Amino acid sequence: MYTTTDIDQISLQNYLGNLISQQMHEGHQIAIWRKPKSGFLQVLIDKTGILKRVTPNLEELTPGFIVHPFEDQEDKKAFFLEANSYFKIDLDINFTHQKDDLEPITQIKSRDEFAKDIKKKFVEDGKSIGEKASIECSKNEFLELVEKGIKAIDSGQLSKIVPARIKKIKLNHDFDLISSLKSLIQSYPNAFINFFHIPDLGTWIGASPEILIQTQGDEFYTMSLAGTQKAQGDNPLKSVAWTQKEIEEQALVSRYIVDCFKKIRLREYDEHGPKTVLAGNLLHLRSDFKVNMKKTNFPQLGSVMLELMHPTSAVCGMPRKEALEFLLENEKFDRSLFAGFIGPVNIEQETSIYVNLRTARLLENQAILYAGAGVTEDSIPDQEWEETEMKCDIIGKHLNLNN
Repeated sequence: MYTTTDIDQISLQNYLGNLISQQMHEGHQIAIWRKPKSGFLQVLIDKTGILKRVTPNLEELTPGFIVHPFEDQEDKKAFFLEANSYFKIDLDINFTHQKDDLEPITQIKSRDEFAKDIKKKFVEDGKSIGEKASIECSKNEFLELVEKGIKAIDSGQLSKIVPARIKKIKLNHDFDLISSLKSLIQSYPNAFINFFHIPDLGTWIGASPEILIQTQGDEFYTMSLAGTQKAQGDNPLKSVAWTQKEIEEQALVSRYIVDCFKKIRLREYDEHGPKTVLAGNLLHLRSDFKVNMKKTNFPQLGSVMLELMHPTSAVCGMPRKEALEFLLENEKFDRSLFAGFIGPVNIEQETSIYVNLRTARLLENQAILYAGAGVTEDSIPDQEWEETEMKCDIIGKHLNLNN
């Protein structure tokens, strides 16, 4: 085990690198995250060595971290990491003052050593990835997919569709996972920064801007997030102008949430928005929805809405059934965990489930980036391509760093 002298001699970055390397080597599952506007890094380790799948009845689950792919399995179960070990690191105070609350590390390695050990696990992850999960499409192929979506909308089959694609980038030979994680935390204070490793499921890193559902005490919360443009100028929140296409796209997502409330005959909810929000270097339109679960006598609202909402119209389209069928038929790649949902469950009396957006799967010498674009009848295919390029860059530019 480490000694006081050992831990005093290493930085937070070196501790995290050694921790992740050790947990991967021992075959454990690990999740690390920083919630939006939080000063704490939260760490959860599952040491069971078992790949668990659970029915997402959130209120009944033990503390843990949930991971669900975009496409529902037949049994609708999600992957689940048990909180065999859980702790927080306050990013605003000296790291060494918190050493008594940390998970022990058995051996302290140099930055080069733990970075090399972590990349070895990426090699194993690459062996488990299916061929369909790494199929890139050209720009022309994506433009054709968008045009096909527009035709489906014009014919009345769909009202919105969200085609997606992947983009592969090479990782530098000296790729440093911890530097990338640190860069995301510093760059995106309003995002859910996350890293998780599950043997046979892969190693993922991301910065999601979108809460799917959140419950804390008696309060339920969700949001509708759609519309995308690049932030420009000194005060982008005040100078932004939204097109009718973007306003309608976001309104469709809000109506989708309201329709879900109607299905369960829930009429008492607060809706605020839409308002412009900043996520990295992108702007979006967002509306917020809150429900008092005690007043509405609906303690299971989190689980019920999770099932009703996933996959949301913001990542799939509308109507949901027809949109999902369109994507499964026309997208050439497997979305895997992209546009699924992830997040801590019943940690410190709170559950926060996020849509797995702005995410990358890390492999031996490359990263697979994922991005989609909301297509409506007013969409211009070239602009949708550029939107996916911007979204891929949210994560991509933080992966190959020199520091």
